[in-house]
Amino acid sequence: MRALKYVAAASLMATAPLAAAQQLSIATGGTGGVYYPLGGGLAEMINQHIEGASAVAEVTGASVENMGLVWRGDSDIAFALADTVYQSYTGTGDFEGRELDNIRALASVYPNAVQLVTLANSDIQSLEDLRGKRVSVGAPGSGTELNARALLEANGITYDDFTPQRLNFNETADAIRDGDIDAGFWSVGPPTSSILNLATTRDIRLIGFSDEEIANAREVEPVFAPYQLRAGMYEGMEEAVQTISIPNVLAVSSEMDEELAYQLTKMLFERTDELIAVHPAANDTTVEFSIDSTPVPFHDGALRYYEEVGAEVADHQRP
Repeated sequence: MRALKYVAAASLMATAPLAAAQQLSIATGGTGGVYYPLGGGLAEMINQHIEGASAVAEVTGASVENMGLVWRGDSDIAFALADTVYQSYTGTGDFEGRELDNIRALASVYPNAVQLVTLANSDIQSLEDLRGKRVSVGAPGSGTELNARALLEANGITYDDFTPQRLNFNETADAIRDGDIDAGFWSVGPPTSSILNLATTRDIRLIGFSDEEIANAREVEPVFAPYQLRAGMYEGMEEAVQTISIPNVLAVSSEMDEELAYQLTKMLFERTDELIAVHPAANDTTVEFSIDSTPVPFHDGALRYYEEVGAEVADHQRP
């Protein structure tokens, strides 16, 4: 990351009340991932710290669905993977011909790691070994499926080469445990509860990706970055595992009130400890990470906060 020069944030003073009471819906994901607990933590922070606003976290199909919810105004805030956010904004990929040009970002909050899990006694040792197997690629329309498909296709593997199952995180863990599938993908902030729980009942192995496989994936999806899953992250994981990661973006509509967007962004960065208490993935929730990682324009209210603290916002991050 490039170093940012910014002044110390203002002290945590009570924010001015909004013009009218607002009930906010936060689109998250399945209950077995990171979006849902972080969304619940964010909702609680809003309820406690932003006068005139209240919020609730909603279970959804995650990234792709969440962009549609924000675009239509059915959700006010959404967690989504950076590639999904970028595709929705530009009308590319799964959003071909459907440019959601009202999508804006408050921040990038933490990186997802693509985690490929199998049982320890499986003969799957690499991506190539998925051929002919039963593999969960994530819930339909989820960021996990987008990431898994991009990674696989970049390395010459298509859905025709194995039997794909579109399962959410908890369903994937259960299916691996019960022997109904051979392996499953997660694209989520590590460690995630569904893999943690699986590792307590079965001996598991995480499949690492080679330098070449990672390079191939980054050619297809430039927002991918190399990432090391640390040793000991899950029970029985004795060595670090090389994988890829992708930022997670907190997205809103350009129609959100500017003062509300400003207060949300300020709260996010000045009370990050409250999110870290909910999930350790929030340790990466910093101004630096957000500026380095966000691929679409920030909301005007978020820009106001970044400029207050002296962050160097890139041209593509301005509406």
